[in-house]
Amino acid sequence: MHPFTRPTYPSAAPLQPKRHVMNDEQLLMLSPDVAGLEKAAAILARGGLVSFPTETVYGLGADARDDKAVASIYAAKGRPSFNPLIVHLSDVAAVADYCEMNDTARQLADAFWPGALTLVLPLRAVAGISKLVTAGLDTLAVRVPDHRVAGGLLQAFGGPIAAPSANPSGRISPTSAAHVAAGLGAGIDAIVDGGDCSVGVESTIVSCIGAPALLRAGGIPVEALEACLGQPLVQGQDTDLPTAPGQLASHYAPQGKVRLNAAYAEEGEVLLGFGPVDAALNLSVAGDLIEAAARLFACLHELDAMGAARIAVSPIPDRGLGRAINDRLRRAAAPR
Repeated sequence: MHPFTRPTYPSAAPLQPKRHVMNDEQLLMLSPDVAGLEKAAAILARGGLVSFPTETVYGLGADARDDKAVASIYAAKGRPSFNPLIVHLSDVAAVADYCEMNDTARQLADAFWPGALTLVLPLRAVAGISKLVTAGLDTLAVRVPDHRVAGGLLQAFGGPIAAPSANPSGRISPTSAAHVAAGLGAGIDAIVDGGDCSVGVESTIVSCIGAPALLRAGGIPVEALEACLGQPLVQGQDTDLPTAPGQLASHYAPQGKVRLNAAYAEEGEVLLGFGPVDAALNLSVAGDLIEAAARLFACLHELDAMGAARIAVSPIPDRGLGRAINDRLRRAAAPR
């Protein structure tokens, strides 16, 4: 048995549909109930862009089979078109309609789906997925999310939804509807407001092409994946031409310059703490990596709101979810 207990994610509280004014235009805010999800599915069906919550972060969704709709994702985010997208599907049976699944993929899917795990798999020749989703590759990154709202939207839409994080490319990922509205505004059609995301960092990405390889640390600890497989994961490499989402060296960046592994804040810096330290903001005073992961992007958004020009970050243990946190922080601190 792998040493991983699947977290229980809180259900989103029902909200009333409302209009959110942004940049002198109206952004449709939808409730996470049946009526709201049907409205969101209808927007997707006509080629629109809808942001929706998952257990990891909010995604910016479009019909993965529609070239024009997928192109709108890249345009709204300012995302480079060589950076592939993750496709969200309702269940393992739906994944098999679009990808070839080997024994390794099925083993991981059985253990961790639905959940914060993305698998990179061979794309079926007749899958009908837009080449913009795969950035022209013959592989597809797929995930079955473990979230009531995301699952309801996938069921209502009845097809594959391409959905990177709903933020401007390279900036901090959103863990609330307010983050999405502030970052993308009226450049998209609607947001399904399902409350705050519980995991708070993106999914772990594993390639199942050949020997299983870690392409991005994320919401499922690497130790749990390796225990499930009974073997270590090959460590993937950052590349200028990504083979999966989340591999660009500079990503998840706040406005301020970031300094890592800081014992204290230097003059002019704001300290983002971890553990019992004196800090302006703290990921987890108790040193809890699960709490720290859930708070990471919200704290980075708050540092932006504070106008922090220089940010120091306390050391984070590089184990469990700490690997995902450190991965995001290293990319946030990379030259840009």
